Amino acid sequence: MVDLSDIRAATDGLPRSYEVLVRDQIKFRVGQLVYLAVSRDERSMGIAFPKEERDAAIAAEPHKFFRPAPSDERFRWIQVHLDAIDPTELRELVLDAWAMCVPKKVRAEVFGDDR
Repeated sequence: MVDLSDIRAATDGLPRSYEVLVRDQIKFRVGQLVYLAVSRDERSMGIAFPKEERDAAIAAEPHKFFRPAPSDERFRWIQVHLDAIDPTELRELVLDAWAMCVPKKVRAEVFGDDR
C-alpha cells in the first residue's frame, strides 16, 4: 500500500507541480489544473486519466480503479485505491497524470521524447 508520503515523493521535482490544500483535501496542480487529488481519508486518490480509457481500466482492474463522483465524470479523471498499488505503479500513474497537464516541451524535458 502507498500513502501520502509516497505520493509526495512521486510528485517531488516534477516541473511546475505544486501541492495545495483545498477544503481540507490535498491536491497537486500544474498551474490551475489539478492532476492528482488525495481523498480526505487518504485511502484513495483521483488522477488525471484519459476519459476514453477509463471504462476499460475499471473493467480490467476493478480492485484498483473506480469511477469518479458523477459530477467529475465529465473530466479526464479516474479514482485509484491506494492499497491496491505499489510505489512503482504509483510513480507511473503520477507521471502519466502530470504529463497530461504540462506543455509538450516540459514533458519532453522530463521524458526525453514526445510522449
